Amino acid sequence: MELQLRKKILFVALATVLILMVPLVAMQFSAEVDWGVGDFFIMGMLLFGTGLAYVLISRISESIAYRAAVAIAVVAGLLLVWVNLAVGIIGEPGGINLVYFGVLQIGIIGAAVARLKPRGMARALYSTAFVQALVPVIALIVGRPALDEPPGIVGVFILNGFFVVMFVVSASLFRQADETVRGVAK
Repeated sequence: MELQLRKKILFVALATVLILMVPLVAMQFSAEVDWGVGDFFIMGMLLFGTGLAYVLISRISESIAYRAAVAIAVVAGLLLVWVNLAVGIIGEPGGINLVYFGVLQIGIIGAAVARLKPRGMARALYSTAFVQALVPVIALIVGRPALDEPPGIVGVFILNGFFVVMFVVSASLFRQADETVRGVAK
């Protein structure tokens, strides 16, 4: 493994530890912050995994658009998992919220099929955004009672809209990266 890559991975590990220090210190001063060892482990894996994914995938292209698209996609994925594990978007964690892991699977499978090439990644992220937009509609049909809990129907649509926008912006940046590559190749 090249030295530069090792340094980036070490940076991700150190950043993960520093971020996890926030809830650790907060636990000392507030009874409201109540994390167990499992919480730190899961959050550590999420943070480190997200950072590592960015480091490894962004190496594929020098394009700023490509790297920004990767950053937005992995952060959207991190936030989607974190919110669902912490409080759930639709009612309590679990239940209908498990559909969101299907949304992420669409993105992951799409990225694998695209072999991380910008044009295919754009398609994968547009598909991910589309499926993300379907989730509250599915919840209205199948899990209607869960929508009566906070954040309510409007809140669920707004939260889903936030993720849809993140995935669409990422897809648009991948498309821009593809157009740049194709423009240079002509």
